[in-house]
Amino acid sequence: MIRKTIYGLIILLCGSMGFWVGLYIVSNKFVTVPATLPQLELGVIALGALLGVLVGVISAPWIIKGGLTLTAVVDQYLVKTPTQDLIMGSLGLIFGLIIANLLGSILSTMGPVGKALWLVSTFLLGYLGLSVAVKKREEILSLFSSLPRFGKEKIVKAEAKGSQIKLLDTSVIIDGRIAELCQSGFIEGVLLVPVFVVDELRHIADSADLLKRNRGRRGLDILNAMKKSTDIKVQIYENTKGLDNIPEVDAKLVKLGQKLGAKIITNDYNLNKVAELQGVKVLNINELANAIKPVVLPGEEMTVTVVKDGKEMGQGVAYLDDGTMIVVDGGKRYIGQTISVLVTSVLQTAAGRMIFAKPKNPDKRAEAAGHVVSGVNAIG
Repeated sequence: MIRKTIYGLIILLCGSMGFWVGLYIVSNKFVTVPATLPQLELGVIALGALLGVLVGVISAPWIIKGGLTLTAVVDQYLVKTPTQDLIMGSLGLIFGLIIANLLGSILSTMGPVGKALWLVSTFLLGYLGLSVAVKKREEILSLFSSLPRFGKEKIVKAEAKGSQIKLLDTSVIIDGRIAELCQSGFIEGVLLVPVFVVDELRHIADSADLLKRNRGRRGLDILNAMKKSTDIKVQIYENTKGLDNIPEVDAKLVKLGQKLGAKIITNDYNLNKVAELQGVKVLNINELANAIKPVVLPGEEMTVTVVKDGKEMGQGVAYLDDGTMIVVDGGKRYIGQTISVLVTSVLQTAAGRMIFAKPKNPDKRAEAAGHVVSGVNAIG
């Protein structure tokens, strides 16, 4: 139906053009018509219209075919072109045409030469506006981002509604505990994932090493799950202007934290220290996990199973259900046994926690035989 309508419009347009040509010929006396036969003027006009219709009938299929081919080519090009480029190109074209129109009011006073220059300048400025806008889109967007009403930082802060912005590190995404922590409601506000962190996750997922590849894919899966969750506000932050010259991801993250005044969520001990030196606040997942573990005080009694020997002579090693290591002085001889121990000291760091203990009821015969008691050989 549409094809037939277009076909008819082309014929109608060509017939109208033929009618106008015939009328123009008669009006300007290009054809001499005897005064006794004024009907010939109508004949010339009708002949022009008829020739126009004939041209339309012959050329319409070719015009339609060419138009469809051109439309398909343009459609394929537009599909492959990023939306950002289309928008910026359109804006650049509009600005170029506006400038050309302003110049036209001056050039039109120069007669035919000025009008020719106006036509050329319209095509030239339109193309330049489109080309420059597409090539300089990053700089243009950065310029708008510096304005209070258009800046991405301002938009993000407005969405946070007073809550501080938090940047996610690669390690904390792969770790996975951040998702459960956000679901529990203990972390509020907007979680920003810089685009270079996403790129690092993708590179890890494409690694030839199986372990790294699995870790990278786990991180991408966790990030996708967090983005799909309605309870967690996760945004991919793409405005990395000024960070492209920094090669390391951790350094970029610290610099971005300084720029946005945001906190960094991580479980990387080294990043934690570097960020603190740069004045960026850090939320360490390991420190949080240590903080919420049950407090163990020296002198308390515990029941543990010694599973292996320790680094020092006579030591045994046991583990709590949460993975906390317990070093039992003189516990080597109890490997494979469940014994009661007394806590002597607790060493807690950002990397984890260690508990030192000694058996509650040490084997007196072992002591007499010169075995290790509390990590010291009784004989010497």
